[in-house]
Amino acid sequence: MFMSEIKIDGVQAIINANKHLEGALLPILHGLQDQYGYIPEVAYQPITEALAITLADLKGVISFYHFFRTTPPAKHVIQVCRAEACQAMGGRQLEAHAKQKLGVDWHGKTLDQQFQLEQVFCLGNCACAPAVRVGDEVIGRVSPERFDALLEELQTEVVEVKL
Repeated sequence: MFMSEIKIDGVQAIINANKHLEGALLPILHGLQDQYGYIPEVAYQPITEALAITLADLKGVISFYHFFRTTPPAKHVIQVCRAEACQAMGGRQLEAHAKQKLGVDWHGKTLDQQFQLEQVFCLGNCACAPAVRVGDEVIGRVSPERFDALLEELQTEVVEVKL
């Protein structure tokens, strides 16, 4: 679960923990995205100051890597593999079905903010194509019917309360 409120102290802690690494920008960006679910704009100035880089350089790196987000993600991010093996095993039909079922295009979020659809170009699950990833779970052999069942499962997900 990502924090809903961005605290500059938390941003600065991530920067401080990584700024001395060689190639520190990517570990900082990954740390921020791991913590908040995206790269918050409030982090831009502290990053550029800590690494002595320009805002253009920072934004160039963020926009180059499709993994990084600049807005909060939906509750469930569904990534559909578009690599050749998945395409050969029905991936194009799965893509079309997912877009139609969710009513969004790539990188779009459903109106209720429950689902976000993203494209990736290899999940490393070629033997079980077509594949999708939800969170950290890679799911293989996803047909349109299995996709619908996955959505239903995610919608009815029960959150455990820890006492």
